[in-house]
Amino acid sequence: MPNVDLILGADPRRKRSVRTEPTQRRSTQRLDALLDAAAEIVDETGFERLTTQMVAERAGASIGTVYRYFPDRVAVLHALRERAIRRFRERVADDLEGTELATWWDVIDVALDACAALYRDEPGFTVVHAGRRELAEGDIEPEFAHRMAKLIEAEFDLGADAEELRFRLGVIIELADALISRAFERDPAGDERYLSEAKRLVHDYLAEHLGEARAASSAA
Repeated sequence: MPNVDLILGADPRRKRSVRTEPTQRRSTQRLDALLDAAAEIVDETGFERLTTQMVAERAGASIGTVYRYFPDRVAVLHALRERAIRRFRERVADDLEGTELATWWDVIDVALDACAALYRDEPGFTVVHAGRRELAEGDIEPEFAHRMAKLIEAEFDLGADAEELRFRLGVIIELADALISRAFERDPAGDERYLSEAKRLVHDYLAEHLGEARAASSAA
């Protein structure tokens, strides 16, 4: 079974977006309700138009409750994005645990499928792509590429240079993110043409730069 702890965990360089961290169950539920409301608004209008007042009204809360946790709309979007990224990693970890990994290609495919699944099922998940340049405080994609590289290095005798592997994974994350997000722009179920092309391009790119033999390495 793969060590999914390498995928999970907070980013060490990430600043907290929540002004007051909830310590009780009721506070956690209240914060989740605010983020759920923000996610619905993002899906309906886009993240650019979201305001703290809209979040309060949608959640049935006072504006003071919103400001208790978030100083402004940007902080709300930061927190929503962080939650979406965390849920993506959790989905990847869960799917990896339930998948027999014959080659490290399987790790890549699990991550791509998990991303597409969250675009379908996770309200507000579009903020991960649409707001990444405006909202990201660090290099989110390279951080995940490093996590993926560590997992692949730990589970497979790939024989590739660690820095090269991380760089190549960072490139495919950028590539796949663009195509997968495009697949869901007009089709809530995802345009299979773009999803299939994302996998094909990712496989072709990695095979070209890391080699077919490495791509087909078996578990150590």
